[in-house]
Amino acid sequence: MFSKRTWLVFILLAVLSTGNGVFAQNELTKVACIGNSVTYGYGLQNRKQDNYPAKLQGLLGNKFEVKNYGHSGATLLKRGHNPYYKTPEFSSVLAFKPNIVIIHLGLNDTDPRDWPNYGRNFEADYSWLIDTLRAGNPGVRIYICLLTPIFSGHVRFKSGTREWYGQIQKLIPLIAQANKTGLIDFHEQLYHRPDLFPDNVQPAKEGAMILAQTAYRRITGDFDGLKLPEVFADNMVLQRNRPVPVYGTANAGDRITVSFRNKKYVAVTNEYGEWHARLPAMDAGGPFQMYIGDKDSVVVLKNILIGDVWICAGQSNMFFPLKKATGGPDEIQHAGVPSNLHLYKLNPYAETDSVVWDSTTLAKANQLKFFSGSWKECNATSSENFSAVAYYFGKKIAKETNVAIGLIEIAVGGSPAESWIDRYTMENDDALVDMLSTWRKSDFVMQWCRNRADVNLKKAVNPKQRHTYEPCYNYEAAVAPLTRFPVKGVVWYQGESNAHNVELYKHLFATMVSSWRQKWGYNLPFYYVQLSGINRPSWPAFREAQRRLQEQIPNTAMAVSFDMGDPLNVHYPNKEIVGERLARLALHYTYKTSIAANGPKPVSALLAGDRIVVSFLFAKQLKTVNNMPLRGFELINEKGERIVPEASVKNNKVLLLVPAGDKIKAINYAMQPFTRANLINGAGLPASTFTMQINKKGNFFY
Repeated sequence: MFSKRTWLVFILLAVLSTGNGVFAQNELTKVACIGNSVTYGYGLQNRKQDNYPAKLQGLLGNKFEVKNYGHSGATLLKRGHNPYYKTPEFSSVLAFKPNIVIIHLGLNDTDPRDWPNYGRNFEADYSWLIDTLRAGNPGVRIYICLLTPIFSGHVRFKSGTREWYGQIQKLIPLIAQANKTGLIDFHEQLYHRPDLFPDNVQPAKEGAMILAQTAYRRITGDFDGLKLPEVFADNMVLQRNRPVPVYGTANAGDRITVSFRNKKYVAVTNEYGEWHARLPAMDAGGPFQMYIGDKDSVVVLKNILIGDVWICAGQSNMFFPLKKATGGPDEIQHAGVPSNLHLYKLNPYAETDSVVWDSTTLAKANQLKFFSGSWKECNATSSENFSAVAYYFGKKIAKETNVAIGLIEIAVGGSPAESWIDRYTMENDDALVDMLSTWRKSDFVMQWCRNRADVNLKKAVNPKQRHTYEPCYNYEAAVAPLTRFPVKGVVWYQGESNAHNVELYKHLFATMVSSWRQKWGYNLPFYYVQLSGINRPSWPAFREAQRRLQEQIPNTAMAVSFDMGDPLNVHYPNKEIVGERLARLALHYTYKTSIAANGPKPVSALLAGDRIVVSFLFAKQLKTVNNMPLRGFELINEKGERIVPEASVKNNKVLLLVPAGDKIKAINYAMQPFTRANLINGAGLPASTFTMQINKKGNFFY
């Protein structure tokens, strides 16, 4: 029996050998690979064996003859500093009269000698090259390629290459369309693999193999049959009230049928191996089954619910499992009530404990195969290692809404915010781009993170070894595969690994929220947790910055946690209260219920005689925990000295006594690293850490 791959190659040969009279069926199919140093194989130790055309020859087999016509340093531009059409390889490829041509040119055109002066000729020069190849063999099949990446460590990246490269990439699909050529994407499969580019431009041996596989699949249409993303599985929850794409890969031209709720949806796999069916927006319900099949196989997905899906992401306090939380062991015995909660935990292959990663872990990190998981019904077994904060959040939402809730946990202990942002966003942000290539030595990355990465990567031989603390890594390895899967919103608990630089974090967090919303394509709500109280000097200012971020970034809100903190332990165990505070925010702002969601929010501090009167929103029944004396306030005088005043609550306002002779310019609340500040409202929700200027003098009746 012939394998599917053999049949695909046979069909390709039949197509190539009929209708054109170009070559007989028993002749070899001649493939010419035109390009620059990437095609040539510059930098490869065994160049002749490991360049991508050589690897493509091995994949296509002995019915094909693949030749390498790469010329290092060549430009596509005819007036460039080293135009391809003037090289000996160009003359040779014309004499070869290939049946298939793969062209990968344009990288060297980003040179400042070329693009600023002659870039306007790029389309015309590319069209001339295509026409010239067709003149030598009218039946030739031509594929032009999106460029392999140039990474940010390249010496000219910010000075022009970044922008010029982007302009060329946008032109190439237009050139393919205008000239009726095929298009091969040499960019996407390598864009998230900087570890394969020692000099930021030339791919290493594994990168060359990926190029060969990409070309092979595009030429033959062989994409290894029907495959689904990992998130499509038994027990999954689909987002209600939004169209739901069902997608995956299959062999080019294959017809895919999706059957769901007694309806069929048909998709045809495109030339890149991608298929996509679209289910209409649906009300909550289930359980259902889904059938996805091609001509050879059918995948059956069972126990599917339609409800709301929440991404629950961050670092160790989000990772903190239910079994370790206060009351967790008892809660685990009742997990599954309500029964409409499903959990999907993306487990990291290895944690970032103070251990040296082995070679398998290092390889999985580089290959972005570091996370795996499956959907499960919430029960004693599935809940014990699930995020405690996320579990309590989901439990309350499911109970209050009576809607199926799916929770997707993506958490990495110690991970900094920059590891959760996509590469393109960071590359095009001049404040962040340098972190991509310098993170192991950059002061912008917390020293603790760098030290821990050094321990984990002690056995790494690749200077560009990947790690979960690396900028972009967690986005690329865990978040990116989910961005086509509709969700309701995001619950976020992270910041401990950015508390060394408050100013940077404000930019990082806003950038991350914006980038995720752009990737999902709509205004995702973000509900996040303020850092807890602990004896770390920078944390009060960080908590205050977090408070202000919710006022600056639309559709975000913050849950206070400083009152749950521990002076020495960053992993305080009482996670139930924090999870429920997050749920209150979602229930109030996303689900539009009347449930109280906010603690007292300061709006003014007025000097009235010998008192400062502090007013709040959400201050109904303003009081202290257990009606104890009010704690946590400080007065700041003109010398910057902090004074603990006599403080009280009266008529839903706070009164602070000003010592005689002091001129007060500002007040603080809960601005100590570890604090037992105790102001709450009638719903039992605490006021946040805050600092506020004195507004003005005036009369005030209290």
